[in-house]
Amino acid sequence: MTSTRTVAILAFNDMEVLDYAGPYEVFNVAGELSDPAEFSVISVGLTGAVATGRGGFTVQPDHGLDDCPPADLLVVPGGAGARKLQSDDRLLAWLRDRAAEVEMLLSVCTGSLVLASAGLLHRRRATTHHTAYAELADLDPTVQVERGPRFVRSADRLWTSAGISAGIDLSLRVVRELAGARIHDNVVAEMEWGWGS
Repeated sequence: MTSTRTVAILAFNDMEVLDYAGPYEVFNVAGELSDPAEFSVISVGLTGAVATGRGGFTVQPDHGLDDCPPADLLVVPGGAGARKLQSDDRLLAWLRDRAAEVEMLLSVCTGSLVLASAGLLHRRRATTHHTAYAELADLDPTVQVERGPRFVRSADRLWTSAGISAGIDLSLRVVRELAGARIHDNVVAEMEWGWGS
């Protein structure tokens, strides 16, 4: 019998909608299509307050940083609001603590800038949105910025993805690795995800 992995996804003001919702959909559907559920998704905000993303998209976080339960996977989306997070010392310290505990740490789009600001990409390979390659390199010159791939794995536990929709590809890859090809394929079919189209 498998145990359900908890996937925590960070929600914050001015997050990119699909950076957040894409991974949420993948891991939630994977949980629904497996028995027992392979994944359970929770949202975590900087506080318990509603987070308002691009275009007015809102998320009522299940938890704030202070009461977030242990998670197996942690996903950090990007978006315009990620720039503000780069100087949020409380969040950066929380990310460093959680990065040492989780099975996998994932970023989507400019979420990698937040990880770099926390020192979590030091001397690692990473990618980000194509408009932020130089910004990532400037944040930490030791980062080997990969330009072009949909996602990059650095060590066993750290993944970064390119912009926006690439977070879906990354999440599907993680589902395949952790839950197997059958669950992965069922999620792709349920979502009607068009690989390469």
